[in-house]
Amino acid sequence: MMLEMCRRPLEKCFGGGDGGDGLLWHMDLKPHSSGDYSIAVVQANSALEDQGQVFTSPYATYIGVYDGHGGPEASRFITNRLFPFLHKFSIEQGGLSEDVIKKAFDATEEEFLDLVKASWPVRPQIASVGSCCLVGAISNGVLYVANLGDSRAVLGRRASEGQAVVAERLSTDHNVAVEEVRKEVKDLHPDDAHIVVYTRGVWRIKGIIQVSRSIGDVYLKKPEFNRDPLFHHFGIPVPLKRPVMTAEPSILVRKLQPQDMFLIFATDGLWEHLSDEAAIKIVSKNSRVGIAKRLVRAAIEEAARKRELRYEDIKRIEKGVRRHFHDDITVIVIFLDHSQVSPNASLKDPSLFNCTSVPVDIFSMNGDEADVSLHTIP
Repeated sequence: MMLEMCRRPLEKCFGGGDGGDGLLWHMDLKPHSSGDYSIAVVQANSALEDQGQVFTSPYATYIGVYDGHGGPEASRFITNRLFPFLHKFSIEQGGLSEDVIKKAFDATEEEFLDLVKASWPVRPQIASVGSCCLVGAISNGVLYVANLGDSRAVLGRRASEGQAVVAERLSTDHNVAVEEVRKEVKDLHPDDAHIVVYTRGVWRIKGIIQVSRSIGDVYLKKPEFNRDPLFHHFGIPVPLKRPVMTAEPSILVRKLQPQDMFLIFATDGLWEHLSDEAAIKIVSKNSRVGIAKRLVRAAIEEAARKRELRYEDIKRIEKGVRRHFHDDITVIVIFLDHSQVSPNASLKDPSLFNCTSVPVDIFSMNGDEADVSLHTIP
């Protein structure tokens, strides 16, 4: 199938450890149809729960950032399924649209539910695995941004006057730390005074989870999966009568403008330590090559500073333990400048199709395929 290569994680031949930080992987710079892109990811958890990928073709660029929780299964599943669904539905409906994106999200959610149902008898904890899901798609000069959870897309654009580059957030954080999101969740559950609880210093839905939308987290969406024995394990005081989370994405559609310079797609591990404005400033003031890695390092340096440490100290900490200092962080920077594909180029040319995915696990580099051009065109 056309996007089969998106199912193959990268091998360590691209990027790899950075200056002794064996948990940081990066791909410095590659082309897409209207510019360049850069990717970096740093692993903090024992198993990398973040995933990220970019698919490029003459007619579209897809960007995906998936921040898993409860385990890596959901984010890895999305990596294998979402882009192929986007491609399939866009062909069926004659191009990208909000409806195509929503159908792709719905199909991914339903297939993951099928996986949970099949695995539940022998592995009930699979019902507690989920992932935030942030997707960008660029086609015919139009940008689509769809989001579940609290990963974030931020645009860097030149201000109308002068040369300053300003930040414009393009996604909605579905996190009950945000007052508007707490109100949204409470309004959907007027008969539940404890739908959102302040516990361990943060707001959480049912005292369990901060994000209100995701792929997966089936035990918080399907009542049959939060009965014994699972809901006791996760501290749900009573079986849930109806879903407390959804997989309904927020979708933004924007026609790209000449002043739009670049996009940053990143998991919340970056935004915990860098503001939108700080991240935009770093990208606008530095070389494109390795810019995603520079953002990751800036976030880690800030995390270290908060603990009165240096980056050199953090990078010596092993995975798992490192989660006490920062989260997994995935960053994709997409530059928007010019068309690099000739209008006369054949859409059957395999060299024009490419998919880059981060390794399944940075520490062990479990990638089983190198990044290659697409060989199969339908």
